[in-house]
Amino acid sequence: MSEIKFETIGTIRTSYKTLENMPIQPMGAKGVKASVELKSEFVDGLKDLEEFSHITLLYHLHKVTGYKLRVIPFMDTEEHGVFATRSPRRPNAIGISTVKLISIDGNILHVEDADVLDGTPLLDIKPFFGQFDNRENIKSGWLDRKWDEKHKTLKSDERFKTSMD
Repeated sequence: MSEIKFETIGTIRTSYKTLENMPIQPMGAKGVKASVELKSEFVDGLKDLEEFSHITLLYHLHKVTGYKLRVIPFMDTEEHGVFATRSPRRPNAIGISTVKLISIDGNILHVEDADVLDGTPLLDIKPFFGQFDNRENIKSGWLDRKWDEKHKTLKSDERFKTSMD
């Protein structure tokens, strides 16, 4: 693989100090408050962001070691290709979460619904725009067949914990 280097723009702060029982999707962290500490040199880039209700955070899954091209994901007992899942064990350990933006105080963004380990390095922030980010007539492959209401609050288990450390 070719090397690409990113510099972090900040740090995501959450109440999840360990992987144990951590939500694995923002829906599982509904209402849980967190903060994003942006490095001071990037604060000017926040202009007008307070007008958005939601933002998308891109971050480095810094505790992930290695990857597998086939995994057994949380919502299934069968193996799938990693690119057909949201497994953290990926060739590039990049995470993405859309969170609710509560307020901005200088370089601190107060958010809710962050399913992220405390201390996670932030790579980028993008505003969520419903007209671009939502789609009609979608299909979600095997996930459509496995989805039910119990998955809204899915927490980490041994599969997640063994992908990190």
